[in-house]
Amino acid sequence: MDLLAHLEAYVATAEEAGFSRAADRLGIAQPLLSRRVKTLEEHFGGALFDRSRRQIETTELGVLLLPYARDVLDRAQRLRQVARSARRSRVRPVGVPAHCDPAALARALRTGGEHGITLGMRELPPPERVSGLADGSLSYALVHTAPEQAALRVPLGLASAPVPDGTAPRRTLHLEELRPRRGRDARRAAVPPLLLLAEDQVPCFEDRLARAAARAGLPEERIRPAGAAATALAETLAGHALLLCAEPFARQHGAHWTPFADPALHRGYDVRAAPGRDGTAAVPHWLAALLAAALGAVPRRDGGPEPGTGRADAPARLAARG
Repeated sequence: MDLLAHLEAYVATAEEAGFSRAADRLGIAQPLLSRRVKTLEEHFGGALFDRSRRQIETTELGVLLLPYARDVLDRAQRLRQVARSARRSRVRPVGVPAHCDPAALARALRTGGEHGITLGMRELPPPERVSGLADGSLSYALVHTAPEQAALRVPLGLASAPVPDGTAPRRTLHLEELRPRRGRDARRAAVPPLLLLAEDQVPCFEDRLARAAARAGLPEERIRPAGAAATALAETLAGHALLLCAEPFARQHGAHWTPFADPALHRGYDVRAAPGRDGTAAVPHWLAALLAAALGAVPRRDGGPEPGTGRADAPARLAARG
């Protein structure tokens, strides 16, 4: 017996003094309401209503039990409200790279609220985003993946000192252009170093950058970790370094930016979710799309998966994209 449903039928009938009005109030058929009241009377071992007259009246037992039935229903309602509030207030942490677009992250927070989900954005370095998904401290995260396999692709390039007149032509950059010219070895030390932000200090990017630099003839010592982003930006804007970064980050700080011509030197990301109790992991499509906007990701041109979608031949990795 669904005790709460039967108590609702009993209380509504007592307050409406009629089965028809009580059924209308609860939005159920009158025969169903009558059966519930009859079952409850059998459960308590006595009649709750006197049906011998034109208008039913609550019996002595019915009057005695009525305040207790109301109390049970009130407590059940409060229990549902607490559970609903707890679901809404539970923060689902999202691991994101530093330097995401704050406006896009704000849209993700608002959209989460519209879907009854409270999100919390956490700027974390790449290894901590991966470990956060594994240990359950993150609900969702943007995880580095090779750009040719990733759902999201963010073009990288080199930020440099601002162009005085701001009219530098738009072009792409080949690493070969940074190679020291013959006969100028003595000036090699004066060539600005290439600085890598913490976001790009991951094996899947550092390895391919090192191979590309070797093919281009760039000295190994030209590529260095950037350290603090503010210091790296200061050196870049002063013309003492070149900074590997995405265009929105460079433009935000007034640096000139030239994209790499080689798409293999772009950032690749998957949006992943921590596995649930049933072992599955899914990312809402709206969240994947908003995180793509926060990164400044560009659409895939090779027919690859769109942000937030998966591929059946690799469910263990791609199901988490939603």
